[in-house]
Amino acid sequence: MTSEGYIVDAWMQHPTERLSSQAIFESLRRWVPRTLSGEGTLEETIGAMDVAGVRVGLLCAWWGPQGALVDNDEVASFVRRYPDRLVGVASVDLAHPMAAVRELRRAVRQLGFRALRVLPWLWNLPPDDRRYYPLYTECVELDIPFCLQVGHTGPLCPSEPGRPIPYVDHVALEFPELRIVGGHIGYPWTAEMVSLATKYPNVYIDTSAYKARRYPPELVAYLRSHGRKKVLFGSNHPAWPAKDCLDGFETLGLDEEAQALFLHENAERVFKLDRR
Repeated sequence: MTSEGYIVDAWMQHPTERLSSQAIFESLRRWVPRTLSGEGTLEETIGAMDVAGVRVGLLCAWWGPQGALVDNDEVASFVRRYPDRLVGVASVDLAHPMAAVRELRRAVRQLGFRALRVLPWLWNLPPDDRRYYPLYTECVELDIPFCLQVGHTGPLCPSEPGRPIPYVDHVALEFPELRIVGGHIGYPWTAEMVSLATKYPNVYIDTSAYKARRYPPELVAYLRSHGRKKVLFGSNHPAWPAKDCLDGFETLGLDEEAQALFLHENAERVFKLDRR
C-alpha cells in the first residue's frame, strides 16, 4: 500500500454513552460486537488510527429526533486534544431548520468543522425533504460538503430514505454547487450511487462500513477507471476500525495514482484539508 501513513478516514465517530445505548443498534450488536461502544478512550481511537496508517480522521457528531447523541461541542473537545489528527464534522437538529442553520454556522466558523453530516434513516426523512434545504444553502455558502448515509440500514430503522435514486438525484440537480458525499457505498443500490457520482461533478462515495474485499464489483470497476477521483476511503470507527476496512485492499488492483486518490487525495480535495 503506497499511501500508508497518509490515509484520510472520511467517516469516524467517538461515541458517547447516549449514542451507544440506543435500542436501534441492537441489530448490529448481534454481528458487530464493537458496534458503537462508548467505552473506549480517545487515546484508543488515535491508537487504532496509528495501527491502520490513518493520518487524519473526520470525526462526526450525531443528532436525531432523540436529541444530540454526540453534540458538536463534544466533538470539538476531542479535536482540541488531537488537532493534527482529527477534523470535526457537524450534525444538527433537522426538526428546527433555522436553529440548525445557526448551529451549523457556529460549528464551522467558531469550532472549525469542515462538513455537515445528517443521517436520513435516523430521521426517517429522505434527503430531498424540505427540512434539509436551508442546510444545503448554508453548506454552499460555507463551502463545506454535505455528508449522508446511502444504502440499507443496519440499525432497526427503515432503509427507504437511503435510496440514492430518486432522493440524492433530486438534491444534486437542485444544488449543483453542493458537494455531496454518500457514505456506506449505497448497497444494495451501489450501481445507483455510481451512476450519480458519474453524472454529477460534485457527488462522491465513501466506503465506510465495508471491508475492501467486500466492495461490490461495480464499485471496484469504478475505482479502477473513471471513478478514481470520486471515491473516498472511510471506516465507520469504532464499529468497523480502519485496519479491518483495509483488509483485502491489495485485491482491488489499483494503480499507484488510484491508491493515492482513494486513500487521501480525494478527501483532501473534497473536505479542503491541509496536507500535514
